[in-house]
Amino acid sequence: MATALRKSKSFQKNLFFSIGGIFLLFAVCFSVYQYQREKEYKIDILHSRLQMYNYELMQSLGEQGILCDSLFESYTQSLSIDKMRVTIIDTNGLVLQDNNYQGIDSLPNHLKRSEVQEALAHGNGYDIKRTSESTHETYFYSATRFGDLVVRSAVPYSAELTESLKADNTFIYFTIALTLLLAIALYLNTRRISRHIGHLREFAVKAEEGEELDHELEQRLPDDELGEISHTIITLYWKLRHSEEDKLRLKRQLTQNVAHELKTPAASVHGYLESILDHPDMPQEKRQHFLERCYAQSERMSKLLMDMSQLTRLDEMPTSLSINKEHNNVIDVVPIIHNVLEDTTLQLKNKGIEPIVELPASIIVSSPFAEPESLIYSLFRNLVDNALAYATGASQILITYSDGEFAVSDNGVGVSPQHLPYLFERFYRVDKGRSRKLGGTGLGLAIVKNTVVAHGGTITALPTPGGGLTVKFTLGG
Repeated sequence: MATALRKSKSFQKNLFFSIGGIFLLFAVCFSVYQYQREKEYKIDILHSRLQMYNYELMQSLGEQGILCDSLFESYTQSLSIDKMRVTIIDTNGLVLQDNNYQGIDSLPNHLKRSEVQEALAHGNGYDIKRTSESTHETYFYSATRFGDLVVRSAVPYSAELTESLKADNTFIYFTIALTLLLAIALYLNTRRISRHIGHLREFAVKAEEGEELDHELEQRLPDDELGEISHTIITLYWKLRHSEEDKLRLKRQLTQNVAHELKTPAASVHGYLESILDHPDMPQEKRQHFLERCYAQSERMSKLLMDMSQLTRLDEMPTSLSINKEHNNVIDVVPIIHNVLEDTTLQLKNKGIEPIVELPASIIVSSPFAEPESLIYSLFRNLVDNALAYATGASQILITYSDGEFAVSDNGVGVSPQHLPYLFERFYRVDKGRSRKLGGTGLGLAIVKNTVVAHGGTITALPTPGGGLTVKFTLGG
């Protein structure tokens, strides 16, 4: 049980961390992506504002006014943004105007500045957080090209600007909270799944070790797809177990019945032979009688063994032969039925039973057996023999065929309804004493049922209207 719990916890841990790890990786990637996207969005807003200023400067002063020192200085002093730096650069990178630096002749060439290169190439460009070589302050630069001039505006990185360019962390907190909630939900669900798998594993361990099983585990299973699968597995297990138990029970019952059926004729043969050997001067007539009784009992044992052999063959052959249905043999049942009635003419006449046949000219059925005629003959012969032995007071046997179904009926005393479901069981006897006196083995109707089932058919026994027994069955067509 400890092993089962460890395995269960290991499953929960692996499932939780595998799914949770994937989701956490997704959450981190999404947060980084969203953070960078929002940061770029705010930078674009600042860049757009400076671009608007550059356009306003060019529209207000024009190219000539920008190059006029007094006009340029007057316009830039009226700026609403504190410490804003405005620089005019030609396409060669030479600084023509700068409102924050007087000695423009000493300023280095700005052609290599990234924002200037982007403006020359694409019309506008910006650079983030670069320190000026002349003022030694850190600026955000935004440059716009107007013909042969580049207007560049820049704002220093003050605390306010830095704060405004920061991405909003609210979504990060929201993502963390959502991740925690999902982690809790994931943990509860994986724990629930693990617990139910643990129940199923506990059932499997008990079944494997042969411990006593109860149905309490089934009641603890969930009412969902996992529960349905578990219920199916457990149901299949119980069916298999009951099937194995039924097989063992039937095998023990069959062994006991065979031993019981063989014991009586074997004891009779032994007694008769012992009497003959112990009385060598026994009269010839009595000796002959004892030998005839020994022969009759040996015939009974031989028939029982033959019936057992036929049942064994029927149990084993359909499983392998039914797979290869393309090798099925096709036979006509009508001549076989007539052969059975012809072979039992004397017995039927002695019993005062008239056979009545209502059959079409031909009834074709398929069989998976190599010699199906003998099995079909045995099927109808056993039905007729059963009527001869047990249909007390019967005056006729009726054999009919309609809509793919055979029916063998007699008008004898019939069978009580409580016995009908068990007539086809091996060694089942309605009247045990009377059946043995009549010489039956108790396997005839079992052979009939197994033959029908081996041919893919169904069989049932029911009372004949007016009295008697009717056996209805189908065979493969």
